Amino acid sequence: MNPWVCGLLLAAAILQTTVPAGALDANQVKTANGIVEGTVNPESGVRMFKGIPYAQPPVGDLRWREPQPVKNWKGVLRADAFGPRAMQRPLFGDMNFRSRGMSEDCLYLNVWTPAKSDKERLPVLVYFFGGGFAAGDGSEPRYDGESMARKGIVAVTVNYRLNVFGFFAHPELTRESPHHASGNYGLLDQSAAIHWVQRNIAAFGGDPKKITIGGESAGSISVCAQMASPLSRNLIAGAIGESGSPMGTLTPVPLAEAEQNGVKFAQSVGATSLAALRAMPAEQLLEATAKPGAPGVSLVIDGYFLPKPVQEIFAAGQQAHVPLLVGWNSQEMAPQMILGPNPPTSENLEKALRARYGDRADEALRQYSASTDAEALQSATDLASDLFIGYSTWKWADLQGKTGGKPVYRYFYSRARPPMTPEMGNAVPGLAGGVIRGPEAAAHQPPPASGAVHSAEIEYALGNLASNKVYAWTPDDYKVSETVQAYFANFVKTGDPNGPGLPAWPAANHDDSVPVMHLDVTPRVEPERNRGRYLFLDQPNTKRGR
Repeated sequence: MNPWVCGLLLAAAILQTTVPAGALDANQVKTANGIVEGTVNPESGVRMFKGIPYAQPPVGDLRWREPQPVKNWKGVLRADAFGPRAMQRPLFGDMNFRSRGMSEDCLYLNVWTPAKSDKERLPVLVYFFGGGFAAGDGSEPRYDGESMARKGIVAVTVNYRLNVFGFFAHPELTRESPHHASGNYGLLDQSAAIHWVQRNIAAFGGDPKKITIGGESAGSISVCAQMASPLSRNLIAGAIGESGSPMGTLTPVPLAEAEQNGVKFAQSVGATSLAALRAMPAEQLLEATAKPGAPGVSLVIDGYFLPKPVQEIFAAGQQAHVPLLVGWNSQEMAPQMILGPNPPTSENLEKALRARYGDRADEALRQYSASTDAEALQSATDLASDLFIGYSTWKWADLQGKTGGKPVYRYFYSRARPPMTPEMGNAVPGLAGGVIRGPEAAAHQPPPASGAVHSAEIEYALGNLASNKVYAWTPDDYKVSETVQAYFANFVKTGDPNGPGLPAWPAANHDDSVPVMHLDVTPRVEPERNRGRYLFLDQPNTKRGR
């Protein structure tokens, strides 16, 4: 079926659930586009509004256009089920969706509010999911907003376009754009959602002047990009980044390069025009992204959403001047990224670093030193983690501290997850988060993690451990979650993570004695000891693997 027709049918199905509008009841909210009716948890009193459209369905002629304002509706739109997730392939084993199927028609958001009226003006958290801009969804239980709402925060999760639907650039798209730009549609979706929140959140009891944006991995990269973009940077009061920035991870490419990648993709699917591309079924385009040689996802320096490289924007102090809470985990990537199939010995580490860094290998070996096999394993893990995502997150924190004019709170998260529950059978953790199930699990099994893997902190920080049935959580895990969530909630409320009953968390001062909060069973502040590693990776000719 034509995707435009599919979008219309889905929109019609949603609006068929409307009823005549009368006096608002306790679970109804009047937005700028019409009345929405949610549900309420009778135990907590938290009201939930799921699947609210914040833009028109990006289908048919709106495929690969910036998000268009949602049209008004009559009656009451029932917001009691998550909207469809964006088009995506099943890439990550730790994703558990509660969405209403999968569709190009995916521009929906979800609101959890403890407010009983529109007079309360509570702080707001807008959270962007991770998944490499190729997978993920705002319905995932680990992002559920009820736990944060119980802390007195209006929580919002957002769906945005992914993969070829969200990050496809092409010369024809650039020519037709009123901004002479293409690509970055997923980021433009996020920006449109922030604008929607700015316009509507007061009706849910939120304060449009106290919007903090947060996210993990691709969501963290998104937060940094929104801080840099002139379209969003003046709309937010704070930012939370968990593992990743576009200053070294999925770094944006110039528009001309992105356009040529788009031309190659169009040729690979036999499309000779933009019209032909827009007429193709979404499933056909999605499957084409999995073929060998297909261009990967790229953010774009498009001259509109991103007028220049993100690093240049931050270096010039042109980003959002807001408090930033930012950090990464102790084992973001496994040591095999550096050592390959070789055992973790000091000799093998030296061989790997000399092959990677050539005449700069001696300096690399000073920063990632190893005199024993145990040290070699740790140094290989550290370098792999830094190359994957640690360096880029450090760069964001460092520049924001120098030019952002507001406090930066650095963390290092090191709580390793407990073992999986017996019900998980032969499942194993992936190299960088995720879960691998089925017969292929044994073949992909990495060595046991000794630290916090990529994405491990999400359920802890958002208070959603109980929703994850994969791991056998212990009282210590719930203790860590209580502490980390309290820090995050305080930051959303005040721009400062500190609060009663919590160990003091000083802001970073961005020199050799930067304080870093180590988040584990017993939180503690230590000075930054690894600045030399990041200064080494910061040098222009250093191979960072991205």
